[in-house]
Amino acid sequence: MMYDQRRAQQPADQPRGRTEPAAAGSGPLLPSDERDKITRRLGRAINTFADTPGDALEEADAALDETAALLMEAIAERRRALRADWQGQDPGTAAVELRLALRQYREITQRLLRL
Repeated sequence: MMYDQRRAQQPADQPRGRTEPAAAGSGPLLPSDERDKITRRLGRAINTFADTPGDALEEADAALDETAALLMEAIAERRRALRADWQGQDPGTAAVELRLALRQYREITQRLLRL
C-alpha cells in the first residue's frame, strides 16, 4: 500500500476511508463567494450602463478578465491534484485506480467543453 499524503492530512474527525480522487472533477470550479462577487460586479456594470456606458464596459471587461483568471487558476489546481494521484505510482498500480484518474480527466474536460 502506498502512502497517501492527502489522507494523512485529514482531520481526525473525518472518515478514514480511501481518499477518492473523484472530488477533483466534481463541484463548482469557483467558490460561491467568488462567483457572487463577480456576479455583483457584472450586475453593477449593467445597472450603470445608461449613465456611464464607458465605465460600465470597463467594469464588465474587468469582471470577465477576473473570471477567466480565476477559472484558469482553479483548473490548474484541479489538474495538479489529479496528476499527483497517478504520477509517480509504482508500475503495479491497479488498473482500477488508473481508470478512475482517466474518468476524472474526461469529466473535467467535458465540463470545460460545455462552457
